[in-house]
Amino acid sequence: MTHRRQFLKGMAALSSFSLAGCGWRLAEVRANSTTSEQRDQLYIYTWTQYTDRQLLQTFSAQTGMKVLADLYDSNDVMLAKLQAGGGSSYSIIYPSDYMVKKMVDKDLLTEIDHDRLIGLENLFPRFVNPSYDPNNRYSIPFNWGTTGLLYNSEKLQDAPEDWEYLWRNQDKLNKRMTLLNDVREVMGATLRMLGYSYNSQNEQEIQQAYDKLKVLKSAIAAFDTDAWQNQILAGDLLLAMCYSADAVRISKENPKLKYVIPRSGSSLWTDTIVVPKTAPNLAGAYAWINMILQPEVAAQISQRLNVSTPNSAGFEQLPKRIQNNTNLFPSEELLKNCERITPLGKFEEIYERYWTQLTSS
Repeated sequence: MTHRRQFLKGMAALSSFSLAGCGWRLAEVRANSTTSEQRDQLYIYTWTQYTDRQLLQTFSAQTGMKVLADLYDSNDVMLAKLQAGGGSSYSIIYPSDYMVKKMVDKDLLTEIDHDRLIGLENLFPRFVNPSYDPNNRYSIPFNWGTTGLLYNSEKLQDAPEDWEYLWRNQDKLNKRMTLLNDVREVMGATLRMLGYSYNSQNEQEIQQAYDKLKVLKSAIAAFDTDAWQNQILAGDLLLAMCYSADAVRISKENPKLKYVIPRSGSSLWTDTIVVPKTAPNLAGAYAWINMILQPEVAAQISQRLNVSTPNSAGFEQLPKRIQNNTNLFPSEELLKNCERITPLGKFEEIYERYWTQLTSS
């Protein structure tokens, strides 16, 4: 997955803190920091939407440490920076689930000492022993969600129930729908519609998905992960494939925009917190994780950032209207058909080959 959910891009959450975009160069400034400085400051590498001023202030009040954050908009950008040696001062990073496995395979992560954690038992059972990181050896879940369809219910009175809706209504949706700019999501959704796995390693099945998408291609306005948001709010689009967290925020701005998880199945994703092997402030890293695991903090994050918490104790502290928001917390009936996207090694080259043919034709 080259691109990744980029919701809440406009949030000025970190405006009072020093960021890379304002001239801060983490690797250069911190490479030779003293032990005292390491204890007093915590550097994190995170998505734009996952840290706000209030969260940083809460941590500083609890620990006396100053938090500085650097931001990225793609898992691949984050990984490339770490592999190039540019992330030696980060003590906390926020990779997506599939990226955790890649980082473990590349020996980039510290195994988490569960004896130093407070509140791990607060997690929902499905997040305690995830397939991408058995027994949470290297990661702690921070947020989760699904991929689905956001549509204009005023102009599309028949709600889409499955991915097939796009093909059946191709004329009506012509040049007024977008799909994610993400090979594994788009191919995966089409594979699910055809009755196959999101993570298929059968080239015949991949070709079937490609052939199906080729039929739809002329009606697609764009393969886009971010710009569709303003377009659907402006009424230029009728439907967009998107991530649930984007959908929750956009539908708050216009309640006529509704989100659905296709019944044949979709992707289920989790974003996590990990500690890199080069972390200079381990004590600070564990303090940060323990703060995130506090039920009241998990509930506040869910409400402020419109994200789904994996913390069951935090979930219980949410208002009923948020607990009952099926965009944030879908039913087990819907989730049972969802799959996590998993790394496929060399086979991903086949996905990329068909994707290049589709998007360049």
